Amino acid sequence: MASLIPTSAAENSGYSSSMAIPDDVRVLSIFGKPMVSTKKATTTIVNVATNMPGTTQSPLQKEVVDERKLVAWTSVRQERWEGELVVEGEIPKWLNGTYIRNGPGLWHLGDYNFRHLFDGYATLVRLGFDNGRLVMGHRQIESDAYKAAKKSNKLCYREFSEVPKHDNFLAYIGDLANLFSGASLTDNANTGVVKLADGRVVCLTETIKGSIVIDPNTLDTLEKFEYSDSWGGLIHSAHPIVTDSEFLTLLPDLLNPGYMVARMDPGTNERKVIGRVDCRGGPSPGWVHSFPVTEHYVIVPEMPLRYCAKNLLKAEPTPLYKFRWCPESKGFMHVMCKASGKIVASVEVPLFVTFHFINAYEEKDEEGRITGVIADCCEHYADTTILDNLRLQNLRSWGGEDVLPDARVGRFRIPLDGSEKGELYAALNPDEHGRGMDMCSINPNFLGKQYRYAYACGAQRPCNFPNTLTKIDLVEGTAKNWYDEGAVPSEPYFVARPGATEEDDGVVISMISDKNGEGYALILDGTTFEEIARAKFPYGLPYGLHGCWVPKN
Repeated sequence: MASLIPTSAAENSGYSSSMAIPDDVRVLSIFGKPMVSTKKATTTIVNVATNMPGTTQSPLQKEVVDERKLVAWTSVRQERWEGELVVEGEIPKWLNGTYIRNGPGLWHLGDYNFRHLFDGYATLVRLGFDNGRLVMGHRQIESDAYKAAKKSNKLCYREFSEVPKHDNFLAYIGDLANLFSGASLTDNANTGVVKLADGRVVCLTETIKGSIVIDPNTLDTLEKFEYSDSWGGLIHSAHPIVTDSEFLTLLPDLLNPGYMVARMDPGTNERKVIGRVDCRGGPSPGWVHSFPVTEHYVIVPEMPLRYCAKNLLKAEPTPLYKFRWCPESKGFMHVMCKASGKIVASVEVPLFVTFHFINAYEEKDEEGRITGVIADCCEHYADTTILDNLRLQNLRSWGGEDVLPDARVGRFRIPLDGSEKGELYAALNPDEHGRGMDMCSINPNFLGKQYRYAYACGAQRPCNFPNTLTKIDLVEGTAKNWYDEGAVPSEPYFVARPGATEEDDGVVISMISDKNGEGYALILDGTTFEEIARAKFPYGLPYGLHGCWVPKN
């Protein structure tokens, strides 16, 4: 049973590596049958959705479920499902809208299994909240990569670690030409999902062509998101900054190492370049999966984990895949003015590795003058092994050892007084969250502002993957941790209560893949971090990455 535990009192435990998914837990066994909650507070009878038209199992769905695979790392059972869930507990009546989670959810083609977590074809999951009721649905994004693989039963585009197999040398040469033009790069939008200011919902990955507009109510794939400008490029940050007033993104320049910082006005598809940052070290830009902003500045990280053209050309992946670790090139943080595009600071910082920035804000002196910038991230102690740890074989074959690399809330302090160096240190004792830290969210009303709370996935050791939900208090330097033994929780997403004045007044939504091959939606109180409701899925779902909230109009 899940519990709220202080880190100091937590006992080490892990899931059983021999836990099998029961054969009788099949979709059809529950379709069309009423489900009755046994909780007095929610004695509700609902009809779970019947099999929808066109929901027969895809020819891709032939993966054999190995006993050692947790459902989190097993391909989704079918292409789509929708139905109302039974709620245990009570969902706040004010929580009205849709939470959409994106992530890789299909990791095989016929008898061929993909290698890496990031290779999987995108699976969307929707949680629709309406006056205390909850409807769940999921389906695959109909990207060109997915449709081509489904039709031909083979890989047709380059994924994170996978390259199409070539019948002959000429085909290989043709694929290389398509790589440089971008034609062979995937549009498998399996990473993030954002709601634009004009209401469009867009799924994203690191290839620009992998930007796809979906219907948030049905999860239908609507169209490609095509930029109307002439800036071109093949890749961008998978996590743009999106608010009701702005859309900011970074475009790495692989030929002339640097980054273009671009803005897009609401209701348009046109990127306008604010300015450019030239790399200070290395033969290529550092990987920029995400980046932070403040009220006046865009912070551009230059990580020594850099894009590597040589690794891109290889048919078999290296331990760092399309990247190369270049400690001799050092690490840097650049600060650009949003209004002018001028670089106001460019400092060397200690070596770092991060996928996800949490937030950033401006430091001011007693007269209100900006003296520096604070930028927080989920930092892995400059340890690149986290990438190779995400191979599916590693995730599926865990034997109880403590193999998750340590991570912390890494805090950069970037002075704006012309100093050459900045600082990087832990914002709180990493033992508070089990030395695991990733998949973070904050109250979006505090984006770019001084803030106190962050929500993320931490660790209850021993483990091989973040397995707790944690609420970080950056003022007190403490954490509250939620843990369900053997379960894998996805990103905790904070939704603020309408009209709230306190930063943590709201709820946290997550989806859980549990040790029994099942799964459920989880709602925690944002203040106490205690469970207030859950709703069991008809069957377990694979692990997902990032989500967004679409409020009900």
